[in-house]
Amino acid sequence: MNDLVRQHTALSDTDLEWLHLLVSEWQLLSDLSFADLVLWVPTRDGTRYVSVAQMRPNTGPTSYQDDMVGHLVPRGRRPLLDAALDEGRIVREGDPEWREEVPVRVESIPVRREGRVLGVIARNTNLLTVRTPSRLELTYLQSASDLAQMIAAGSFPFPGQQVDMDASPRVGDGLVRLDADGVVQYASPNGLSAYHRLGLASDLVGQHLGKITAELAPSRGPVDEALVKLASGYAPREFEVECAGGVIQLRAIPLKPKGVRIGSLVLLRDVTELRRRERELITKDATIREIHHRVKNNLQTVAALLRLQSRRMDSPQGREALNEAVRRVGSIAIVHETLSQNLDERVEFDEIADRVIAMVSEISPGKVTCRRTGRFGILDAEVATPLAMVLTEVLQNALEHAFGVAESGTVEVSAVRGGSPAEGRLLITVQDDGCGLPEGFDPQRAGNLGLQIVRTLVEGELGGSFGMVPAPGRGTQVILDVPVSADK
Repeated sequence: MNDLVRQHTALSDTDLEWLHLLVSEWQLLSDLSFADLVLWVPTRDGTRYVSVAQMRPNTGPTSYQDDMVGHLVPRGRRPLLDAALDEGRIVREGDPEWREEVPVRVESIPVRREGRVLGVIARNTNLLTVRTPSRLELTYLQSASDLAQMIAAGSFPFPGQQVDMDASPRVGDGLVRLDADGVVQYASPNGLSAYHRLGLASDLVGQHLGKITAELAPSRGPVDEALVKLASGYAPREFEVECAGGVIQLRAIPLKPKGVRIGSLVLLRDVTELRRRERELITKDATIREIHHRVKNNLQTVAALLRLQSRRMDSPQGREALNEAVRRVGSIAIVHETLSQNLDERVEFDEIADRVIAMVSEISPGKVTCRRTGRFGILDAEVATPLAMVLTEVLQNALEHAFGVAESGTVEVSAVRGGSPAEGRLLITVQDDGCGLPEGFDPQRAGNLGLQIVRTLVEGELGGSFGMVPAPGRGTQVILDVPVSADK
């Protein structure tokens, strides 16, 4: 819609926002009308109309088998559009049109904002299955007529009340029509069932919906006046009522076809099962976070035991081997600690990388500075855990072998995210300015345990590639190329 409006029309950005607000709400009008809706906007030169949005009803057959969005129609070909745009009124005159042997009643509703008509909604009703309407259908049609008059007057949609139609109640979920005093004139079967779920034992018709709702909602004190007003439909609001029997989501829509509130529509949806599942997910998330927290504690306990054991060893080589094991366990513990603080199994790896760098820097023999550039981004847990171990091994190797006891230098870790969202890549470079690689060194065949761990994790578990080459100028450069999912 943005592209069509900006390409063909002279509407401002605020006018476009109004159309977006209307389109977010007009499923309600389509369902109540049992009709298709097409939004036509006059072009910049005023000689044509362009269709910028379309909606089909969930409550009846469609009048358009094809997509109408983007069609251009010359002014004069559809007189009802011209009349609604020029006169600023709802136009219903004319005989039904025949489209592919289907009679269609066409009406035009002007879309008004701050006294200006921005466009016209063509309401097209398939008359092939017309029959004597029921009380439910008559209530739908009367409510649709009231909403259409509000659109023509510029009082609907409500400014600042953009609705998520996927999450809000719809017409078929349950509908209650109130008069100006908040008394129920009609309740659909689904709407009545929703209130029976809350504990209502009688009929809704003739009852004051606000007072009934407040009585059914659990309360230990006086009647909640705010809830009474909300359920009476005095203002456009969306809220939930919960009791022992269930949870009902309500959306109130005041009806002001001529500027004065004549009543309200209240849409209802029974969300008891949905809320129960949400609570189960929250409980599962809390359980998973608690598991990560306990794993982190256990790993820290293992690291502490290894540290104690290393202090009791007389062999320097054995002591160093245990200290390396402590750092490996610690890198895994850092990942689990981060996961214990998240709501999902994805982590911001930059924080983990900084903590790994700080942990490994403690073994620096001289004045070696470690720093990070670039951004790792958000990674899945199954990538973050082995990658933390790989980063630990590579940094540990650089600090142990690249610099002498009293030497100073720099180790830089850089990360670059790239590739398409479907096939993302993470390129990691660890570069030092130390003594460089020994003559004839082959990283793919070296027997060092740390490099064996790096090769196994990068190539086997992460499905990436690992390389170690002389750095430009001086030192060594380790290059890791790892496939990762999109950084959302």
